[in-house]
Parts: sequence; C-alpha cells; structure tokens
Amino acid sequence: MNSLQDTSPSGMPAASNDPLIDGLNAPQKEAVLTTEGPVLMLAGAGTGKTAALTRRLANIIRNRLAWPSEVLCVTFTNKAAREMRDRVGQLVGPAVEGMPWLGTFHAIAARMLRRHAELVGLQPNYTIIDTDDQLRLLKQLIQAEGVDEKRFPARQLAGCIDRWKNRGLNPQDLDAAENEAYANGRGQKFYSLYQDRLKTLNACDFGDLLLHMLNILRTHREVLEQYQQRFKYVMVDEYQDTNQVQYLWLRLIAQGRQNICVVGDDDQSIYSWRGAEVANILRFEKDFPGAKVIRLEQNYRSTPEILAAASGLINENSQRLGKTLWTERHPGDKVRVIGVWDAPEEARRVGDEIERLEREGAPLDQMAILVRAQYQTREFEDRFISIGLKYRIVGGFRFYERAEIRDALAYLRVIAQPADDLAFERIYNAPKRGLGAKALEKLHQLARRQGIPLAAAAIEIVDTDELPARARNTFLSLMRDFARWRDLEKTENPADLMRIVLDESGYTDALQAERTAEASGRLENLVELARAMEEYESLGDFLEHVSLVMDNDAASDEEKVTIMTMHAAKGLEFDHVFLPGWEEGVFPSQRSLDEGGLASLEEERRLAYVAITRARRKCTILHAANRRIYGQWTSSIPSRFIAELPEDHVESETTLTGGASLWRAQWSEHADPFADVARAQPARTMTRGPGWQRAAAREFETKPRRIAETTRSAASFAAKPRTDIAIGARVFHEKFGYGTVAGQEGNKLEIDFEQSGRKRVIDSFVKIA
Repeated sequence: MNSLQDTSPSGMPAASNDPLIDGLNAPQKEAVLTTEGPVLMLAGAGTGKTAALTRRLANIIRNRLAWPSEVLCVTFTNKAAREMRDRVGQLVGPAVEGMPWLGTFHAIAARMLRRHAELVGLQPNYTIIDTDDQLRLLKQLIQAEGVDEKRFPARQLAGCIDRWKNRGLNPQDLDAAENEAYANGRGQKFYSLYQDRLKTLNACDFGDLLLHMLNILRTHREVLEQYQQRFKYVMVDEYQDTNQVQYLWLRLIAQGRQNICVVGDDDQSIYSWRGAEVANILRFEKDFPGAKVIRLEQNYRSTPEILAAASGLINENSQRLGKTLWTERHPGDKVRVIGVWDAPEEARRVGDEIERLEREGAPLDQMAILVRAQYQTREFEDRFISIGLKYRIVGGFRFYERAEIRDALAYLRVIAQPADDLAFERIYNAPKRGLGAKALEKLHQLARRQGIPLAAAAIEIVDTDELPARARNTFLSLMRDFARWRDLEKTENPADLMRIVLDESGYTDALQAERTAEASGRLENLVELARAMEEYESLGDFLEHVSLVMDNDAASDEEKVTIMTMHAAKGLEFDHVFLPGWEEGVFPSQRSLDEGGLASLEEERRLAYVAITRARRKCTILHAANRRIYGQWTSSIPSRFIAELPEDHVESETTLTGGASLWRAQWSEHADPFADVARAQPARTMTRGPGWQRAAAREFETKPRRIAETTRSAASFAAKPRTDIAIGARVFHEKFGYGTVAGQEGNKLEIDFEQSGRKRVIDSFVKIA
C-alpha cells in the first residue's frame, strides 16, 4: 500500500503541492512513496538521501500507516538521529516526540536489553562500562591467570573481544584460529572469563548491548515475535557501514513484516577496520527477495568533471551494485593531478594554491586537505605555520598534540633541559615501569624541600629508603639512561637520538606489543616525527620550532583551512579539496594491502571515491616522486588510482618525463602482478617500507629511466635563503621580538634579540622591521 497515490500516466509521481514530495526528483519521490515491502535506497554521494529518508518517515507517520512507536529507525550517530528527529518534526509536528525507537544501534539495543536483561543473567539496572573500566578489568584477569601483560597487553585482548562481538560470536563460537589470536591459544578462555566477570558485576560493555539482544532474539522465540509484530516499519541509514552483529539483529527483526527500507552506498563502504562489511548491502536482495532497488544518482554537490573522474575510478571495483552519478550543474575544471619532487614541495604547492584562492576571494572554510594517514598532516602544519596560514585539524589532534608525539617530545625536553618538571612527570612511567602515584608524590616532596627539579630529586631519592628497592632501582636505571642520552646529544643528530631514546626506553616495544591498528598508527606518527627532525641541526632548534607550532592557537571563530583524514571527511563537502600523497604504499595503503589483499584494494579505491566526491568545485590530487625515510631519498611511483582516472576528465601537471600517460601505460602493463599478489600472498611479496618501493621502481627500468634519475636534482628544491635580509638589518620575530641580524648561513639567521639574546632562527619566521 502506498500513501499519496497521485501518479502520472507513466507511473511516476505527479506534480503536487505536498511538502513531503515537493522539490524531490523522481527517484526520491519513489523512495518516499514506496512504503510496503523491502526497499534498498542506493544513494550515491551528494544525491540527497537524507531528504528522501526523512520524508519517507514523515509520510508513514503523517498518513497513519503506523504509530510513531511502531517504527524502528536506526542511525549510526547521535547527531544523525537528532537531525532526523528535527527534520521529521518540521514536517509532522509533535508526533515525532512519540518515537522511542529512533536512535543509534547501541541506544536502541540498550533500551531493549533493559526489558529482557534477566534472560542473559543481568538485572535491568545493569551498568555499561567504558573503555578504561574494560581495560582495568581485563588486566585483573590477565594478572590472575599469571600471563605476562607486557607480552600480551590488555588492549590487545580488548581489541580481539571487540572484533568477536562485532561478528556476533560468543566464547563458545570461536574456532581454533580465533582462539590463537591471544596468548598462544587462550583467547577463548579469557573471553569466557571476561563475560562471566561482567555478569558478576551486573555490567556489560558496548559490544554486549547488541550481542546480548541477538542471543535473546535467537533463543527466545516469543521475544523475537514481539518485536516483529511491534515494528511495522524498519528504516536503517548508512546500511553499508553495518557490521555482522548489527546485520543479524536487523535481519531477524525485519523478517516478520518485511517492511524494511535501508539507505546506503556500497561505493562508500570504507570502515572494514571497524567491523563494517560491504557484503551486507550487496546481499540485501538475497536476504529480502522481491526487494525494490531505487537508485539515487542525481548529484547536487559536484561538477560533472569531478563526478566523471570519481565514477571512472570506482568502476574498476568488481564488488558493487553499480550506479552512475550525474548532475545538472554547469561544467567546471577538470580534476588536477600534480606531480612534485617530495613531501615538502607538496606542502609548499598546496599552501601556494590556498593563498592564491584566498586572494581570489575563496573562504578558507571551504578548503580542505584530506590525507590517507594522520602522520601526513605534519608536513602541512609545519608549512602553514611558516607562512602564517590558519588551519584546523578535524577528527583528531594536531600532529604535535598527539599523545605519542608529546611523550617523545617530553623525553627530548628532559634531555635538553633536566629542570623541565612537566616533561619529566609525563614520561617517568611511560611506558609502564611500575612507578605509581606514590613514587611521584615522594619526588615532589623532596623536590619542594630542597628546591630542585624532579629529575634531580630522582637522583637524590635512590640513595634513601623513601621508596621500595624496586622503585629506587627503576629510577636509578632511568636516570642513567638520561645521562647516556644527554651525552649522545653531542654526537648524534636529533632524529637518530630520538630513535635511540624510544628504543632503549622500551616505548617502541610497548606499542609494537599492542598489535592493534591504533598502535600501528602511533608508530607511523613517531616515524614521521623522526623524519621531521632530520631537517634540524640540533635538538634545541627542533624544540624551538615545535614551540612555535604549538603556539598556533588562534581564535576559533577565524576562517581556517581544514585538515583531516579521508575517513573522517565522509559526509562532508568543500568547494576546494586537495588530496596529497597519492603514491603506491601511501595510498593505497601498503599495510592495508598486506593485511587484506584484493578486498582491501577495493576498499582503498572506495576511499579514493569518497575523497574525490567531497569536492564541489575543484579537486586537486598530488603525488611526490620521492619520500625521505630515515634520511634516505626513496623513489615512489604514483598511485595506481591515478592511472584509473578517465583521461578526458583529468588535467595533469608534473615534472616527470611522459606525464600521466606514462604512468597509465606503466600500470596497464604491470598492474596484474600486483593484483595477483594481493589475491594470493600479499604479506610475503608486498613488503612494507622503502624496500618494496625500490623494487617497484626497478620493475620499470625497461621504461624511461627511474623517477629519481629523470627529475631535477633534490638540491634545487632546498629552501632558498631570503635575499631581502642583510647582516645588520633590524627584524621582528613573533616569539623573540625585535633584533638585529648578526649572521646568515643559508636560510638560517643568527639574530641578537633585544630581550632574548642571540638566537638561531629560520629566515621565513622573521619580518623586516
């Protein structure tokens, strides 16, 4: 049964003054009016799926096809739920307040579980524990079982349990391979112990909310039938992002009446690392035979050229339902692909482009830089600081504010300045050394009494009985390490010093032991930090630079360029989008290919599609011919995704011989071996790091000479000293104030500041007074 049955002779909705369908295109109207039976609303990027979804819900309520309490409407975020409630409220009025089942997966599952908690051994007033409580509980269990928590961290076990719950697996459901995922075959035992402990505490974690309800629906037929009868309509947003337990839970509830409408885009499924399975949306028609598939393909966001480039790229994927985006917008600029020498030039080029757009009147708030990995933001932050360009990091911390970076910097600060108590307090027990709050309290007491820094107090306290022998020995070992590192500062460059410190302190080993995606990302950030330090002659110069960067805290109401990851950008849009780092190993991510093969390659391609379609007016893709890793210049080849962009909609600009057509020809001839490796044994052949890049470069030696040999000398890209500053010139520095130039070496200036004495600074940080 359809409400609003007014149709034209062709069967499509006729023109109407009804606010529920006014302004909608034909497929959107069809989605709003098709209320009976299973419906898959396949909504491409920027096609107005939110408008169609909310008006469909309003149609059901306004025409009394169901009471508000008889509709289950599921979103992924509280923000999306609030937005949907607000929009529907504008259309149907106060009736929306009677929708108790509109919310996120976890919120709705928690509401259900309160009613049936006793069926899984809980009381209705159960507690939902957070991540910190979960880790504390797991550590207790690990310790009680006599397992070495340093070798098998609690965070690793938490990751395993979260993955199992996302897949709808109970302890007894784990196979041998899953059981081996933790502590040499003890994963099932710890999972079982954890679940038993939670029940004793009358508690559950977030994963339990859906898993417990799935178990109840599977084992208690009367509860399942109750919800199948209650919900006349089921609606789900972002269906491509559902994981296995969410999918199974929804399918059970919807199998009763079959009135389920899911909205999603298989081409934008990019969260497999969070448990999302693109297969859920791909098999919807099999799960619900006779389902109507409505394709929303008219894009209201991007230019025809941007859409054509994105569509041509995503057509390379085999696992997709298929659709073609189109728009009535006027033609615009082609997608630009720019090849540069290295990452610093990439940041300079983007900065120059942004400044040019700003001069032409484009607002900074409508410009975004989308990166594949968080460590890529560092180069742009440093560049933007040097040219005074305002920016914001969205979806994460600024590079130098991330916890692992602050830890590394704290070690270096204590080396450079032993009296830095704030830095010492941050890392005295990082990584964990068994030094607790009481040990720190003793240090503070001694430091205050004698008027000395905490580091000096640590040296003093080891000769007393104020602390247990173990704590004294730990402090003694740590202070000996600092003394050795302080000596190494005189002979080692800052980057090598930092690597030594992180290795000898155990910090690197602690992150590697976690074996989680989060820990891998932190290690990548530390590698990038070391790369940044290679540009500085002394530790003091680098720490001074970091201080300038951290001081970039302008008023929040100023316009700023947005820097964020591609994953975080989903759902957003900007006039001008810059996509740096499109090189093999960076994007697509080598780690993803190693771990997931061809399936991960297709997800990386979907991520590229999402990134391109964030742009409304202009999209610029950049790649570097070289990346500097551990002080060595390593040749890189452009991403295969560049070769897959349709030539008619791409404008290439590069210093590389042959341009984009050469890369396209190279990938056409050589891509198959990479694809075969991804399907078969990616971990053995697609090795990580610079080695595989050098191997890839040698693959093409039968073509024109290697990238590094056909481009300009790296020296030509070195920072050029300013010619408008001479010795004796009076200048101004934002941090040190006014001063007189006493010497110049390259782009470094020796300046006698009136208040701060002689400092060595980079010439780009000063202005002529």
